[in-house]
Amino acid sequence: MGFGQEMRKNGRKSLGILVVDRLCSVLGLLVAVATFLGFLGKLHWTLDMFSHFRVQYFQFCLILIGVSLWVRNYKRGLALGLVAVLNYAFVLPFYFGGPSPADGQTVRAMLMNLNAANGNTALVLDVLEKFDPDFVLLEEVTPKWADKPEPLATRFPYKVSEPRGDCFGILFLSKVPLSNSRVVSLGSEAPTIITDVRLPQGTLSLIGTHPPPPVGAANARARNEQLAALAGTIREQQHPVLLIGDLNTSPWSPYFSQLLKESGLRNSMKGFGFQPSWPVENPLMRIPIDHMLHSPEITVHQRGIGPEIGSDHLPLIVDFSVQ
Repeated sequence: MGFGQEMRKNGRKSLGILVVDRLCSVLGLLVAVATFLGFLGKLHWTLDMFSHFRVQYFQFCLILIGVSLWVRNYKRGLALGLVAVLNYAFVLPFYFGGPSPADGQTVRAMLMNLNAANGNTALVLDVLEKFDPDFVLLEEVTPKWADKPEPLATRFPYKVSEPRGDCFGILFLSKVPLSNSRVVSLGSEAPTIITDVRLPQGTLSLIGTHPPPPVGAANARARNEQLAALAGTIREQQHPVLLIGDLNTSPWSPYFSQLLKESGLRNSMKGFGFQPSWPVENPLMRIPIDHMLHSPEITVHQRGIGPEIGSDHLPLIVDFSVQ
């Protein structure tokens, strides 16, 4: 190879590295800005949207750190390492405080957001048969869907139902007796089920809810008002509380943190790690918005995400006992 050819080759290589270096800097700045904006969710609904992707920010930072080391930009690699640590600091606590062994009989609860457009009844019934919950909350239940699966009535003789033509129909099915059941509106028009579940270990207050998705100022305000109203309703209950629902928020939103603080409930994901449930069609962007929150008197022994049911959500299964 001649001298001129070698110079041109090295020049192209240097130019390529420079482009990669500059692109990495731009992307690193964007992920740092997104990380910061996630802390400002109380200021505007659009800023709250940035709070949900702590795991994705962390993973993206790891890729950019690798690129930074490759191009020998060590200062940027260090800065991105700090951003990665900041994001993962909100995720890591979910991996500590593992499940307690069950001393006696446990109860299995299940949450399924069916998606109002989902017509795959057979798949839903198969998953219910496989995991065999003691009770299950179904969301986005339309009148057509509610009348469809006759086997549910045989498996679950007790129910509270409020089907709707939109995405907020709700249905609670139970193998064990229910009492004081009612359907109310809390902060929005979306129905919320409140019922006492008569378990062998004692009575449990079950609250099933589905706030609006925070897309647009009006919906975001309705979601936040419903979460705030839930906290007050939870404090009014006379028994240990299990709150189940697609809350349309992740654990890192300030409104979710406010709900935990004001209600005194705990996140069942604690000790079981990151368990995202939505959206099914995009695993890389999947976040945990389907929740079971519980009173301190409730001990969670197992928690997991179930298989696909034809919805854009994955089901949530929790095994617990009541002190």
